[in-house]
Amino acid sequence: MIFASDLDRTIIYSKRAMDDLEKQPEGQLKLVEIKDGEQVAFMTKEAFIALKRISQRSLFIPVTTRTTDQFSRLSIFKNEIEFKYAITTNGAVILEHGKPVEGWTEYVKNRLRMESALEKELLSIFQREGIRFDGIKKQAGNLFFYFILNSFPSTVELQLMNDTARKVGWRISLQGRKLYFIPLAISKGSALEYICQTEGAKAIAGAGDSILDWDFLQNCQYRFVPNHGELAKATDTSDLIFTKSRGICAGEEILQQVLELLPLKV
Repeated sequence: MIFASDLDRTIIYSKRAMDDLEKQPEGQLKLVEIKDGEQVAFMTKEAFIALKRISQRSLFIPVTTRTTDQFSRLSIFKNEIEFKYAITTNGAVILEHGKPVEGWTEYVKNRLRMESALEKELLSIFQREGIRFDGIKKQAGNLFFYFILNSFPSTVELQLMNDTARKVGWRISLQGRKLYFIPLAISKGSALEYICQTEGAKAIAGAGDSILDWDFLQNCQYRFVPNHGELAKATDTSDLIFTKSRGICAGEEILQQVLELLPLKV
């Protein structure tokens, strides 16, 4: 069985995400990431135990918008949680046994050249349209970018940004305070399809919180979504299984449900 899961705000949570959604007592948490000497991301201890069991009894694939360097900060994937593949950089990179699959990287680069405007061209279009961003701009290599927002755009403004971006092969996704701008050629779904074809297996279960996760959730038979996620507000998705819990407890709820899908170990 293949289980593919987004990470941030789905099964792991930063301190900011916990404060935004539902603060949890420190004693119930498993530390999963340290950055610059600071403890920054967690999951519940029960969620960690469930994920460990899942990884031992299925093909677990971490799927994340994090770059490979950002993904490598997650301590649980160094020696605690088993995985053969990981999808990073929103699908631009597939790791197999920790190393990028070169053929996939070249495929994505070729699609980018053919299908999407350059980043500077997109920003010039936004400027001409009078679209401004109140936040700090960050790069994900030379593949995509995002803003850490000080204030949030309205629903109408977000729709205008997305419509403008799609005309030149890009799209947007608002995840917490981060507003992502990602070329359509970079897709978690395409990356998961590649792995499924390589393994000759179907993705039985998937979990994610954002519109960017819908790309790969469409390939999964069971689609788990935390009820606080961007997907919970979408109207063009179907057959989603929403959690009853919010915040970090939603991650635990998802992993317990996935564990129940696995056949009993003989």
